[in-house]
Formats: sequence, structure tokens, C-alpha cells
Amino acid sequence: MSWEHELFALFDDLEGQAQALWELDREAELADRARTEYGSVTLASRLMASRGRVVALDLPHLGRIEGRLDRVGEGWCLLGGPGQDWIVPLRWVVAVRGASERSVPEVAWSPVDRLGLRAALRRLADAQARCVVHLADGTSHEAYVVRVGADFAECRPGAGSDLVLVPYAGVVAVQSRDG
Repeated sequence: MSWEHELFALFDDLEGQAQALWELDREAELADRARTEYGSVTLASRLMASRGRVVALDLPHLGRIEGRLDRVGEGWCLLGGPGQDWIVPLRWVVAVRGASERSVPEVAWSPVDRLGLRAALRRLADAQARCVVHLADGTSHEAYVVRVGADFAECRPGAGSDLVLVPYAGVVAVQSRDG
């Protein structure tokens, strides 16, 4: 083998080593980017990708509730089940089971998906639906949502009863019931 062939073989070997090192560095950079990007994924965006699936939510004082994830909004979700629906502010969700591994970033949400808890409670008020309002202190009130304010809901336990004002910050879940 001539010195020229040996030199070219050496260059080929060095080039192969450089390519392997570049690929290792690239893989590490991609893994780091993936970790960094995942840091911007929210619970709401994971739940948005889970719409239509049956999920279980763990909530304080209520334990685990299960149902089909029908809607996700700005800071809340709606689980549908036989004879009842659950409106749950995401701030009270302790754990989620059955969610998709994918996510839908908020920029891809429709304007309807951006509606807040107030819109969901207003729908209950419009339907005059009987519901159970579960609160952060562990109590619950069987009531009708009468009106919805900026940061509270006005609930009436029954005909002739005094109104109960419930701040959104204290609502763990609202369980609507048929009939």
C-alpha cells in the first residue's frame, strides 16, 4: 500500500470518527431540546389531546371520579358520565389517569375551547340544572346555579332558601344530575 493510500485511509478514518462524534452530539442536543420543549406542555394541553377518552381524576375530598372527557376549557374540564356531568377546575386535580401521551398546544385551541369556568357554570344556570357543588373545605351543597358573577356563582339550595355565593376559588367540582 502506498503512502497516498495510507494517508487517504487515515483521512477516511478521521472523517468517520468525526461523523460519529457529530451524531452523538446531535442526539444529545435533540434529547435536551425535547426535555426543554416538554417543559412548556401544560396539563390542559394534555387533556385537550385526551378528549373523547375515559379518564379518571383524583380530587380532594371526592377521591377518584371517572368519565368521558367531553370538553377542556381555560382552567377547567368536563367529564361526562351516565346521569351526571362533572365540571372540574384544573387547579384542584391531584392526578389524572388514562390521558393521551400527546398534547394539543393552546395556540391550536378554538375560541370555544378558550372559554373559562364562568361559561360552563353559566350553561348550568341557563339549563336550571340541579347539581351538587363540592367545595375545597370538603362540604357540598345540592343547589341550582342561579346566576354567575365574575369570580363567584350564586346558588339556591331549594325553593325559598337563601342564596349561597360560592367563589370559583373554592369550587373543587360541580356535579350536574339528570332529573
